[in-house]
Amino acid sequence: MLVLYCILVLVMLVGIIGAVVPAIPGSSLILGAILVWGVVNGFTEIGWALGTAIAVLLLSVGVDFLSAYLGAQQAGASRWGQIGAIIGFIVGFFGLLPALPLGGPLLGIIVGPLLGAMIGEFLYRKDLEFNARIKLAFRAAIGIVVGTLVGNLIQGILALACVIVFLVTTWPF
Repeated sequence: MLVLYCILVLVMLVGIIGAVVPAIPGSSLILGAILVWGVVNGFTEIGWALGTAIAVLLLSVGVDFLSAYLGAQQAGASRWGQIGAIIGFIVGFFGLLPALPLGGPLLGIIVGPLLGAMIGEFLYRKDLEFNARIKLAFRAAIGIVVGTLVGNLIQGILALACVIVFLVTTWPF
């Protein structure tokens, strides 16, 4: 029983990392580990942990979308910039950027949205001269990326809180 508990706590630690680092499961991994512990123990003493994990999972989804949106809005990004960032994320993670010798998908999910947002904004701002388009595109791209990074940090804090609630409510089982 102790071995399983330790393994599940390690899985939850990976979930905390995943809440901060995109492309690694985060809150859902933590929720899954809590559910496994609940199944093994007949769902006794995990009420708070399970409720917290479900709330954190729902909040994480909201934080993810809201942080990128607010970052884009603060920087003055258009829908084109936001769509470009999404496409850049997908291309960065699954496309050519993972083939880079250093960084792989992690570098791709940072550089991809930045380049995607810049390209989207650059294409949208056709009414401005070239230098002004570049400045606006760069500012919008930075806003989207910073918003996303702040959102990931908030998700990491939420995931850490969820694991702490699990440990406090189940230790010593």
